Amino acid sequence: MNKKAIILLSGGLDSSTCLAIAKNEGYDCYALSFSYGQKHSSELEAAKRIANNSEIKLHKVIDLDLGSFGGSALTDEGIDVPTGGTEGIPVTYVPARNTVFLSIALAWAEVLEADAIFAGVNAVDYSGYPDCRPEYIDAFQKMADLATKAGIEGKGVKLVTPLIDLTKVEIIKKGCELGVDYSQTISCYQADGEGNACGECDSCLIRKKAFEDAGVSDPTLYA
Repeated sequence: MNKKAIILLSGGLDSSTCLAIAKNEGYDCYALSFSYGQKHSSELEAAKRIANNSEIKLHKVIDLDLGSFGGSALTDEGIDVPTGGTEGIPVTYVPARNTVFLSIALAWAEVLEADAIFAGVNAVDYSGYPDCRPEYIDAFQKMADLATKAGIEGKGVKLVTPLIDLTKVEIIKKGCELGVDYSQTISCYQADGEGNACGECDSCLIRKKAFEDAGVSDPTLYA
């Protein structure tokens, strides 16, 4: 029986690369995306597109209303998405988002008896998000081992973060080796209704520079 993996699929560059890595490692892949109250749906539409064009077992989209809490430029209409780069923990940080997403993935993993959860967190070009650091991933793994029936029985799911120590340039090169079609992905924090990227937010700037430094043609559609 093939090993199973849940892939947190946002529709962005990192998660799409994670999906390709998991498939390349022989996992039966189950993609998990979230409609969590984000201001635009372009990234979620990209996730659906990527899932439909990939050989995966199933793609689930979970509805959450993190937007009702506000507190982030990605979910709160009263907070503008900054342009031109940021320092420290930016206002695009969504409070506890990765913890919420990973916890739901963990629940599904137990039901599927999955071997792994793949998450595209990155500690190098990570924009200052606290829930993308190695110490956070290690802590979540310990919690998962303690908090689940599978973990107590010694069959706990492993949280796999293959991009955590890679630069964006290295991620893009890895994805290109695995045949990832980055034209299907969206990373922009404020893409328009047609999925065109703004080219000015922190995520766009990091992505744009990475393609340039990698010597790979940037397939992003900019407004």
